[in-house]
Amino acid sequence: MIEDLAADYEAAGFGARLAFGRRPALLVIDVVEAYLQKDSPLYAGVEDARDSNIRLVECARRAGVPVIFTNVTYNAGGADGGVFFRKVPALKAFLPGSPLGAFPAGLAPRADELVVSKQYPSAFFGTSIAPTLHAMGVDTVVMGGFSTSGCVRASALDAMQYGFIPYVVREACGDRDARPHEASLFDLQAKYAEVVSEAEAVALMSGQGGRT
Repeated sequence: MIEDLAADYEAAGFGARLAFGRRPALLVIDVVEAYLQKDSPLYAGVEDARDSNIRLVECARRAGVPVIFTNVTYNAGGADGGVFFRKVPALKAFLPGSPLGAFPAGLAPRADELVVSKQYPSAFFGTSIAPTLHAMGVDTVVMGGFSTSGCVRASALDAMQYGFIPYVVREACGDRDARPHEASLFDLQAKYAEVVSEAEAVALMSGQGGRT
């Protein structure tokens, strides 16, 4: 069924390949305790994806690829979350004082790495990421994080709309259910991004591989 669906999209003119650029950055989207602690309303069972992000960060640091982290923060009343905060009450996990917004062990940003706090799904909406990446000369954004159908998908779409080539790493993305996870990755590959394996992302960031 998936093979037939992929063939149908390809025949209709979707899914052209996007070549990896010359100046990548790694974007780690909301890999925080809220999705990893079993007593959290946002727990998603995504420990494997967390571990993939740890390996990607280690690779990027070795290769001199800039690493940018995002997290989610709200003021005490959640007013800065607007409609999104009202639609998803579980976002109260990111109110001030909650430990669920913390980065997990193994993913602590370094002092020279950018941490961007956001209130909405896309890492680009209402934040400084796009102008910062442009100023750095970045042309490709390798990304993983939580959740695939939410903030990863929204960020990949916006990355494309801001002129960056989005490379979404399959193993580094996680969702609370396999169905929205797989559907989102399929849609991203068909229309907006390149969905690649962790091994391919590591090779590309290390300068050992390429896509045409």
